[in-house]
Amino acid sequence: MTFNNVPLAELAPAKINLALHVTGRRDDGYHLLESLVVFAELGDRITVAAATEDGFVVNGRFAADVPVDGGNLVLKARDALRAAFPHHTTQPVAIALEKNLPVASGIGGGSSDAAAALRALSRLWRLPADAATLARLALPLGADLPMCLAGHPLIARGIGEQLAPVRHFPSLPMVLVNPGIAVATPSVFRALASRENPPLAPLDSADTVLDWLTTSRNDLEPAAMSIEPSIVAVLSTLHNSGAAFARMSGSGATCFGIFDSNAAAAHAATAISAERPGWFSAATTTRT
Repeated sequence: MTFNNVPLAELAPAKINLALHVTGRRDDGYHLLESLVVFAELGDRITVAAATEDGFVVNGRFAADVPVDGGNLVLKARDALRAAFPHHTTQPVAIALEKNLPVASGIGGGSSDAAAALRALSRLWRLPADAATLARLALPLGADLPMCLAGHPLIARGIGEQLAPVRHFPSLPMVLVNPGIAVATPSVFRALASRENPPLAPLDSADTVLDWLTTSRNDLEPAAMSIEPSIVAVLSTLHNSGAAFARMSGSGATCFGIFDSNAAAAHAATAISAERPGWFSAATTTRT
């Protein structure tokens, strides 16, 4: 088999949990969740190309925070494809990760990077793998990977593997803000006050997305705040910058603010960056 040596690129979009309800816990310790998830136009970038030997490089704003050994999810994704398709994956590959998003920040950076690597390598190696096959390979790497592979608005249930697409969901002007603090997801789950909480309300139970969001929660937000109080300051800054709604995403510490327009979001992101130069602040829109 011959390979086109033109590099293939995939966006690894930021994953935003607009709402995240913890509804129970399995016997094996995994928490049961219900989450409304969207993906941003902002993200990391994975590039793959045929090479004479395997390689992995990381660049970008947050490159120094990324491991480049076998513990990286991108390399685990590559190796999972090789284990599943040994006869199709003998060609060495050079993988480059442009790390634009902060790590351990509640917006699925590592999982989205790995999902983008699965998509890109599947194209490069021309694997006989449909979306369902890639999702099955992705789940053992992390509960967020199947939803990151999907990359469109959805409701995630179970431990994150039960996905239901949300059709015709609007694009939301948004600002993502992180205080420059990594928050460990296991620590946040250990700090939960309650693991048995009500599920999401039906999406059609409110007139607008913002109305619905006011009926929802991120059950991880109070636990994350107890570990990293700067999350409170981030949410206050977003509200003071004109956000119509603000909440923490995932297990934190990144928070999102929803704005009335792209221009308002861009203005707010610029102002927050000037006021808090040590924070990550970026305007984006969500993908439909």
